[in-house]
This record gives sequence, structure tokens and C-alpha cells, in this order.
Amino acid sequence: MSDHDIAPSGTRRIDALDLARGVAILGTLGTNIWIFTDPRGALGWVSTDAGERSGVVETLLLTLSNGKFLALLSLLFGVGMELQYRSAVRRGRRWPGRYLLRATVLFTEGLIHYLLIFEFDVLMGYALVSVHVAFLVSRRDRTRRVWLALAATAHLAVVGLLTLAAHSGALSSDGSTPLYPSGSWTDQVLARIDLAVYFRSELLLIVPLSTVLFLVGIELVRAGVFETSGARLRRRLLVVGFGAGLPLNLVTAFAGPEWFFVDRYVLPPIVALGLLAAIVEIAWRTRAGVVRRGLVATGRSAMSCYVLQNLVCSVLCYGWGFGLAETLADAPPWWVIVAWAAVSALLAVSATLWLRRFSRGPLELVLHRLYTGRQHTVVERV
Repeated sequence: MSDHDIAPSGTRRIDALDLARGVAILGTLGTNIWIFTDPRGALGWVSTDAGERSGVVETLLLTLSNGKFLALLSLLFGVGMELQYRSAVRRGRRWPGRYLLRATVLFTEGLIHYLLIFEFDVLMGYALVSVHVAFLVSRRDRTRRVWLALAATAHLAVVGLLTLAAHSGALSSDGSTPLYPSGSWTDQVLARIDLAVYFRSELLLIVPLSTVLFLVGIELVRAGVFETSGARLRRRLLVVGFGAGLPLNLVTAFAGPEWFFVDRYVLPPIVALGLLAAIVEIAWRTRAGVVRRGLVATGRSAMSCYVLQNLVCSVLCYGWGFGLAETLADAPPWWVIVAWAAVSALLAVSATLWLRRFSRGPLELVLHRLYTGRQHTVVERV
């Protein structure tokens, strides 16, 4: 997830990319924290009464994060693919070439993450999509845009069918289970194996949507969204994302659980375009402070922070750990906000300290070593 070594020239542009990744990682935590703090865990999150049990404050907080930062992360993955393609061309290397090995390693890391830590892993889906998109990066603009349109059509068709099914009651579930408040870690691993088809069915949505967002990310880089010359494009994205996407997303957030798929998988990607534009503008217009440095460090070690946040939340919330989800079941949403802030601070501080010694995050080092066969780089201290 990190391409700081091959980003476009210019410190501000590199910072903008890493800053956006850092915001995306902590934003996905803003969604995932509700999954972990639900006493029913992942099964509670997908139950049809999730919207009915949410108060106004919780619904608003979920609306701020639900799907938007995952979409932002997907856009940035596409940006990273474009930068890696440019690097390969610049160095005279065959494309996609060894990138397919990178995708294989990413899929393996995602599979391990799914089995041992988190039901809604995105790395596996990203790896699958990246193989296809890797062959499209070098194709003509028209070819990429045709595939983008086809993927968008397929995604909207799937969302439409699922929304109709939700309105008909065909997807009803109460999510009741003792697995998360009292089950052991081994029980959860076995459940992820037994329910793999159920949990991994989200790939039906992630694959076409990620294809769209990866390709859009490529288009945005080529249109200059990270450049000073891209100010006009960023203003348009702000209008589309915040002027159109966000108000519609607020409507679906309060419309009921029947609109869950539209609320999470259709409107948030539109809002994510505005988020990306806003972050890049901030990166260009402001100087680095403590918060920004922490976000940039988180972005530079995005994959490691993504896995770490889910591991830490599992320990805090599940019965085999501290069991806070059950203990504080009557205290949302305020304890959830505190938990998000604490874990976010932990990630930012840990990433900052780690990157004082190493050039990449821990998992990024593993991926880089397997991908290139080279040892990691230790940051020289002056």
C-alpha cells in the first residue's frame, strides 16, 4: 500500500499521497470500530436490525465513515498502481511482470488476516482486482474507460438486486451469537473457516467496486489531481463529493437498513472523491504539524496499521481479550469514540517511531523483500 519510494517528484505531492492514506486508514477504523464494539461482532454488523438499534448520534457518526474511507483507500490503491507502472516504464522493466508476484503476496497476507483477525478483510479483494487492473494500466484510455463502465454497471446491478432483496425481507437476520462475547480466539478462527462463503460474499461487491475505483484513481493521477495544476479538478471533485454525494448519503443513512447497500457501496465512493480533493488541498496549503506527521507516518505504513488496528480492537473488544464490547454494551456511542481515538493515537505514534528506524512499515518490509528480493532499508540517523 505504500509507494513513497516511487511517488511523483516533489515533497508536497508525496506527503499528499501518504496523508490521504493515513486519513483513509484511520477512517476505516472509524467504521470497523462499530463492528468490534458490537457484542455480536461481525454477525451483529450484518444483521438487519443494525439500523433499527442505532440512535441519531450513532447513525450520524457511522455516516461520517461508513464506506467513504474504504472507497478512498481503493482510489489510492489505484493511484499506487499507476505510480508503480510509471516506475517500471522509467526503469525499462516489463509490466506487469513481477507485479503479479506482489499481488500473490498481498492475497496471502489478506488470507492470513481474514483467518486470524478480521472477517471483512479487504486485502484479498484488492489483490484479485489488482491482477486484472495491472493489465489495463498500460492499455489505451478508451479501453480502460470501457472496463470502468462495465465494472460500474455490474456493481450497480448487484447493489440493485441486493437492495430489492433487503426490501423484500429475504436477507433478514438477527445476528444472535455468543461467539464474540464468550467464544475463544480458536472458536472465531474456526467460524471464519466454516462461514467463509458467507463472510467472503462481500467480494461480489468489493471486486467490481474496487475495479471502478482503481481505474478512477489511475485517471485522477493522469489528470493531475496531485499537482498544483489540478486545483480546478479538485474544486470539481469537492462539489461532486460534498455537494451531491454527502447529502444523498445522509438521506440513505436514515432511510433504514433496507438501504444499507446503497448507503455503503454506492454513495460513499462519490463522497470519497471530495475527501481526496480536500486532503490534497490541505497538503498543499498547510505546513506539517504533529497531527499531520502522525497521519503521514500512518499512511507510509498503511498495510501494517490496517492489520494492527484490527488486531488491537480484537484484543480490546472480544471475550478472549478484555471483553469491552460486552462490558460496555450499554455505553455507546461515547466509549466507541474514545476507543477509536485511543487506537488511532496508538497507530500514529507507533508508525512515527517505527519509521525513525525503518523506511517502511513491518508488513511493507515483508512485501518489499518478497517482491524485490532485497533487504529492507534502515533509516540513517544523522
